[in-house]
Amino acid sequence: MTMETLPKALEVDEKSPESKDLLPSQTASSLCISSRSESVWTTTPRSNWEIYHKPIIIMSVGSATLLFGVAITCLAYVLKLDDKTIMVLKMIGPAFLSLGLMTLVCGLVWVPIIKKKQKQRQKSSFFQSLKFFLLNR
Repeated sequence: MTMETLPKALEVDEKSPESKDLLPSQTASSLCISSRSESVWTTTPRSNWEIYHKPIIIMSVGSATLLFGVAITCLAYVLKLDDKTIMVLKMIGPAFLSLGLMTLVCGLVWVPIIKKKQKQRQKSSFFQSLKFFLLNR
C-alpha cells in the first residue's frame, strides 16, 4: 500500500495533537529563560527583601498563629464557660500553638540556609570570573 491509497481517516493532520508531540518542544536557551529558578547568567543585584521575603512571611504567619494559640489556651483556663466550650478551646489552643511554633521555626531555619546559599553563589561567581580572567590573558 502506498500513501495515496491510505484512507483519509488514517492520515495524520499537520495540526493534530499527535503531530505536535513529534516536533521538538523547546531549545535549551528557551528552557533557561522559561525556568522559574534564578538564572546563572544574570548577576543583577537583589535587595534584601527579594532574598528574604519568603522566610519573613513564613515567620510572620507562624508568629501570628503561635500568639493565637497562646491566646485561645489562656482563654480556656481564664474564662468560665460551659464544659464543652472549654474542652474545645483546650484542644484547639495547643494545636494552633504547635502549628505556629513549627511554622516559626521553619522560617527561622530558612534564613541561615539562604545566607549559606548566597555565600556559595558569591564564591562561585568569584571563581568563574577568576577562571575567565586567567583563560583570556
